[in-house]
Amino acid sequence: MAGAAVAKMERDQKRRAGKGETQKQGSFMRLIFGIFPLLVIPVVLYNLMAMAFGGPVQGVDASGQLLQAQAAPMANLLNERFLGLPMISGVEWVLSKGDAIVLLAVIFLFLEILKSTSTGTATIVNHGISLLIFILCLVQFLLMPNFATSTFFILTAMTLLDVLAGVIVTIVSARRDFGVAGDV
Repeated sequence: MAGAAVAKMERDQKRRAGKGETQKQGSFMRLIFGIFPLLVIPVVLYNLMAMAFGGPVQGVDASGQLLQAQAAPMANLLNERFLGLPMISGVEWVLSKGDAIVLLAVIFLFLEILKSTSTGTATIVNHGISLLIFILCLVQFLLMPNFATSTFFILTAMTLLDVLAGVIVTIVSARRDFGVAGDV
């Protein structure tokens, strides 16, 4: 039985080797896609917005008094209109910039969970990088004023869910792939 499996693996390797350079390029892109956590995209987008347009936490009023902002300067930018669509009911549905970032992150979280069903080395590296992204988001949320918003908190929670769901799904699919009994 084991000899048949080894022979099948050798046949598959020879078949893949015969496909040439296009197979190698496809494998490289698949590897990069497997390693790259997609939730980096909305986190980087938020970081770019916070660094470029966030605004200061402290300011000076007309009398020279130092004023401390009570809310994150980024909050006003996140609440700005991103998209508006007229509805059949007669009202307009408005999507804010913060909501658009969260929607993008939800889509990427779904794709990350789908990617975590594989059991390869790239998936394990992906989970490690996702954990680093979660730690970075948590530090930014706790320490940096422009990151103390509900939008960034939801992004941080999504990065945590990505790590937890990815590890759990990978373990479950690995148990299935290796045929481990359910009582282990």
